[in-house]
Amino acid sequence: MYLKNHTVQLAKDILIRFPKKIARSFEFLSELRRFRKNNDNRFSVSSKNIYPCLTDKIKQTPFDHHYIYHPAWAARILAKTKPDYHVDFSSILSFGSIVSAFIPVKFYDYRPANLELTNWESGFADLNTLPFQTDSQPSISCMHTVEHIGLGRYGDPLDPKGDLKAISELKRIVKPGGDLLFATPVGRSRIEFNAHRIYSYEQILDYFSPLQLIEFSLIPDAGGLIANANPQLVGEQNYGCGCFWFKKV
Repeated sequence: MYLKNHTVQLAKDILIRFPKKIARSFEFLSELRRFRKNNDNRFSVSSKNIYPCLTDKIKQTPFDHHYIYHPAWAARILAKTKPDYHVDFSSILSFGSIVSAFIPVKFYDYRPANLELTNWESGFADLNTLPFQTDSQPSISCMHTVEHIGLGRYGDPLDPKGDLKAISELKRIVKPGGDLLFATPVGRSRIEFNAHRIYSYEQILDYFSPLQLIEFSLIPDAGGLIANANPQLVGEQNYGCGCFWFKKV
């Protein structure tokens, strides 16, 4: 049934988009002719160098709401807490690389990033067995990551409890008084194998107990960021993103 529905949707997308792409292609050729006619000859406009970009002529810049808002949320918290350094586990690479301009960042991933920047360190870490002492790290983050662990998507071993083991490790290494920033898909609790898990608000609070929740913000299905969101909104989401700021007391 899934494949049938997916095929039907794909056919609809083609019927809608294909005529638009054809029309845009003709428009592109017209623009090319007009540009050549008015070219000031600083650059040649050779046919062998044309590079048609046919989908960018839109009124607003598109973006992935999850992956723009949750790093922006976390960066604003770090601007408040101002740790001496921050440890990030497998969040989107742009988050730590930008934050490292202001706060030293140590980045660890199952697939290390060969990125060279000042105030930046990168290394391997398995979230199920983190190489850090208990109660040792003052500021850590792990965002849009734990939902994948144990599903084999990134080459890690299959483990139905992989996410719980990772959460236990994150809780273990953050020091008393330290901060833990966590983001994950939220909504109706389920696994969409092998992409990710989606959690309820209550599950996350239970898994991170006894850490204290300082802030919960939500990126809902409709987009945007709801700061200090009502947890009841989570139950209304299909694939929202929950942003949790915990503190170890």
